[in-house]
Amino acid sequence: MTESLTVRDNRTGIEYDVPIVDGTIRASDIGKIKAADPATNEEGPGLAVYDPGFVNTASCRSSVTYIDGDKGILEYRGYPIEQLAESSSFLEVAYLLIHGDLPTKEQFEQWVHEITFHTFVHENIKGFMQGFRYDAHPMGMLMASVGAMSTFYPDASNIMDPDNRHLQVVRMIAKMPTLGAWSFRHAQGKPYVYPDNALSYTENFLSMLFKMSEPRYAADERIIKALDTLFILHADHEQNASANAVRSVGSTQVDPYSAVAAGVGALFGPLHGGANEAVLRMLRRIGSIENVPSFIEGVKAGNERLMGFGHRVYKNYDPRAKLIKKATEDVFEVTGVNPLLKIAQELEKIALEDEYFVKRRLYPNVDFYSGLIYEALQIPPEMFTVLFAIGRTPGWLAQWLELVQDKEQKIARPKQIYTGQRGLSFTPSEQRWA
Repeated sequence: MTESLTVRDNRTGIEYDVPIVDGTIRASDIGKIKAADPATNEEGPGLAVYDPGFVNTASCRSSVTYIDGDKGILEYRGYPIEQLAESSSFLEVAYLLIHGDLPTKEQFEQWVHEITFHTFVHENIKGFMQGFRYDAHPMGMLMASVGAMSTFYPDASNIMDPDNRHLQVVRMIAKMPTLGAWSFRHAQGKPYVYPDNALSYTENFLSMLFKMSEPRYAADERIIKALDTLFILHADHEQNASANAVRSVGSTQVDPYSAVAAGVGALFGPLHGGANEAVLRMLRRIGSIENVPSFIEGVKAGNERLMGFGHRVYKNYDPRAKLIKKATEDVFEVTGVNPLLKIAQELEKIALEDEYFVKRRLYPNVDFYSGLIYEALQIPPEMFTVLFAIGRTPGWLAQWLELVQDKEQKIARPKQIYTGQRGLSFTPSEQRWA
C-alpha cells in the first residue's frame, strides 16, 4: 500500500492526495495546491514551504553520512564513528567517504601513494599566499588559496569526466594540509615548510606547522593519533551549513575548488566552525572550579551563555564529544594538563546531572573539548577552524561527488516570500529632486 498524506484546502474545499516516500513529501506536490487570487479572481501560485535555515527540508538524497540525533548515532557510509575513530586512520576514512566502501590493502596503498604524491603545491601559490598582510586570518588565506587552485588546474572544470573528478579529489585532500600549514606559518612570520613525503598524512601536517631547523620533524605518536582522530570526527556531518554551501555552489556545475572554497567560507562563520574558540573564552572567563556554580546560575538566569553544549541535530550526547574527551586525555599525557580541563570537567558533570540542563537535553558537543586539544598543541585559536576544514575536506568532496552524479539535482534556487511594495510608478530624478 502506498503511503500518502491527505490535505484539505479549506479555501477551496478540495482535497489532495500527497505521496509519502522515505518519510518525506515532495515540495512540488505541495505546489499543486492552488486557489484563486482574491484580487484578480485568477488562479494564484501554488503553495510553498517557508523554512528558514532548512530546519525540516530535505534538499538531496545521500548515502554518505547517517545521523540519529535523538539516539546520538553518527555513521559514515554505515560504519559507526566510534569504530572508525578507534581502529581506522583519517586517510582510510577519506577513502570510505569518497568511494563508498572500505579499501582493500592494494587500494589503500595506491590511495595513500596518490595523496602523498600530490601534497606539494605550485610555487606560484606560495607567492600568492605570501602576498597577504602579516595579520591576515588563516581561514581567509585558506579560502582564497583553495579558490585560486581552480586557476592552476583549469581542467578541473571538466566535472563530468570520472577520472578528472578523481584527480581533483586527490589533489584537494593532499594539498589542504599544505595550504593550512602555510597560512599558520605566514601569521607567525616563519618560512613555509615543504611537505615531507616520508611522513604520514597527519605527521606531515604537524611537520609543516612546527618544523624549524631540525633535519626531520618527529611528533609524538599520541599527538599524531589524537589529531588523526579529530580529523576523522570532523570528516563529514551530513547537510550542515558548509556541506550545503558546497552543494549549492556546486549545483552551478562549477569546478570543485570553487565549490569547496564556498564550504571554507561557510565554516569561517562563528556559528559553524568557531564554537570551540568560544568554549575556551568561556572557560577562561570562569577562571576556576570555585566559580562554576555561580556561572551555572548565570546561565539559568539568562545572563551567561553555556558554550559547547547542545546541538541543532543531537538531542543526546554528541558521540564525537566522547571520543574527543578520550583524545584530550592522551594529548595531556604528552603536553601536561591544561588547567582549563578541570573547569570543563566540572561544567560537564553539573550539566549532565542538573535537571535544568537534562530537561533541555543540553549535552557536550564536538566543540567542547577540541579547543583544549588544539591549545595544548600550541595552535592559536584563529587556526582551529583551519584544522576543522582539513578534516572536513573529504566530506565536502563526497557530497560534491554525489551532487554532480545525481540526476534529480538542479541548480539551487530557493523560493522566497516577497514582502516589498509593488506597482510603484517611477518619477524621473529631475522631478523628484526639484
